[in-house]
Amino acid sequence: MPIRRLPALLVNQIAAGEVVERPASVIKELIENAIDAEANHIEVAIDRGGIERIQVVDDGCGIPTDELELALAAHATSKITAPDDLDGVSTMGFRGEALASITSVARVEIRSRTPGAECASVIEGEGDRRDGPRPVAGPLGTTVSVHQLFGHVPARRKFLKSEVAEARRISRIVQRLAMSHPDVSFSLQSNGRTTLDLPRRDTSRRRILDVMGPELDEQMLDLDVEREGIRLWGLVGRPEVARPTSQHQQFYLNGRPITDRSLSHALREAYRGLIEPARYPTAIIFIQMDPSRVDVNVHPAKTEVRFRDDRLLHSTIRRGIVECLQAADLTPSLALPSGEPSTTRPALFGSGGGRMPSSSSPPRSSASPATPSGPRGFAIEEVRRISEDVSRIPAAAPIPRPLPMGTALQVHKTFVVTEDADGLVIIDQHALHERVMFERLLERASSGPLPSQRLLVPETIDAVETHFDGLERLKPLLERLGLDATPSGPRSIAIHAVPALLLERKVSVPPFVSDLLERAADLNVADEEEALREVLDMMACKAAIKAGDHLTDQELADLLEMREAVERSSNCPHGRPTSLRLSMEHLERQFGRR
Repeated sequence: MPIRRLPALLVNQIAAGEVVERPASVIKELIENAIDAEANHIEVAIDRGGIERIQVVDDGCGIPTDELELALAAHATSKITAPDDLDGVSTMGFRGEALASITSVARVEIRSRTPGAECASVIEGEGDRRDGPRPVAGPLGTTVSVHQLFGHVPARRKFLKSEVAEARRISRIVQRLAMSHPDVSFSLQSNGRTTLDLPRRDTSRRRILDVMGPELDEQMLDLDVEREGIRLWGLVGRPEVARPTSQHQQFYLNGRPITDRSLSHALREAYRGLIEPARYPTAIIFIQMDPSRVDVNVHPAKTEVRFRDDRLLHSTIRRGIVECLQAADLTPSLALPSGEPSTTRPALFGSGGGRMPSSSSPPRSSASPATPSGPRGFAIEEVRRISEDVSRIPAAAPIPRPLPMGTALQVHKTFVVTEDADGLVIIDQHALHERVMFERLLERASSGPLPSQRLLVPETIDAVETHFDGLERLKPLLERLGLDATPSGPRSIAIHAVPALLLERKVSVPPFVSDLLERAADLNVADEEEALREVLDMMACKAAIKAGDHLTDQELADLLEMREAVERSSNCPHGRPTSLRLSMEHLERQFGRR
């Protein structure tokens, strides 16, 4: 077939596939235009999930009559004029194809009035047809109405979800944009019913809690960090409000919602060891930086960006959140039933009236089954050495610590009960000691290979192909661990030296090595530090005291001293809590003292 130029309408419809994926995409583009027009109030109305009708009303600066036709033209914009402007884009929109793309797949009406104009003007467009502009009555600002989305492209309609699902997506996008612009009021009506009403707020925190629910007020920590021209602020959740999906974490760059795998990784790394691996932190993070340090012109929907120095931003986010968490007392509070009706938390980023049950109940204990070997000691001198080393590192803010122990009681050889300034503290002895062992190992591994002990007689394990693959895959990491293992036959591996800690803690070496080599395929060896932490986590779990180990009074005191000596003692390396607090307020209420 001969090469030929495509008709303009078909070109716009193809472009629309990149910009207009569904009704929520249309609303995103229209709200961004309203924000760029410096609107104070934005009203959104939809019918049938936005498929039948979308209307966005703002009180911004409006569009002059002689520019209305250009507003519907492809790649026409007032926000950039030269190639150099792309190096410093500070507006929400700038590409100039949104309205043209929408018009190519729907019927669009724009009614707008600028300050000082005697009346408003209206223009209508559908496909390549234009009608207007002509004078009409109308308030200051702009009203964009979109009817019959994908009406002339039925194949695209087949890929839309149900009306309820599309309405839910719209609600989420309105909430996302509202959180980054607290000085703008937002409302959303669906089929004539108001489902979202967010008044103007004077702080980002108040707007975020309007969306997420005021019940999370005490669970969200304020983040405010500045480093090398990058400023971060927002709210990060305590570990107990981590969620099963990542939809409860949002990033904004200069007010623009973005998605970026590197930023998500930095966030997860900041919470490493504080939440379970299968859960995701709750966080709303705003990034402010010079627009010239980022390229926002890499995705038609402007949700993905490219940073000039992504490593600096990654480390700034990770370290900033770590310091924020370190400055807080992360011991979860255990709330006893009060006899009052329980409340549920609103669904985060859900539809206006959606609710979801609270997921803040404490996870199960990480204690392992009882072992017959009995207690194996604590090596408190090593913990003191680590504590002295750590104390020389300046902290961003004082870390709340429990009061010196008055009395400690071991319960069912599994839990330790003591007190602090706020109430009663219940500690999982295995989880806490596992955290101590992990921090001790990490401290040593950061300064060189772990102390190793050669065996007088090598121990062997029965090996299969995955063991030999794992041995080769983990070779550099095994050297850092002080573990020397080599093939000794077609079906066996000999262990010549092991980390001294495993011998000190009387850990059976062959099962540990066999388990490590089997899991090698799941370790991210490309990131050596991440893989090291995973393996140290395994070692710490094996070396820690277990549920069922009896502890003497001195060992109980040593355990509590360890709790003060390490960071993140509120959670084990798996992210499960090491301790729970029953506050004096709850105790007094239960005993009728309040």
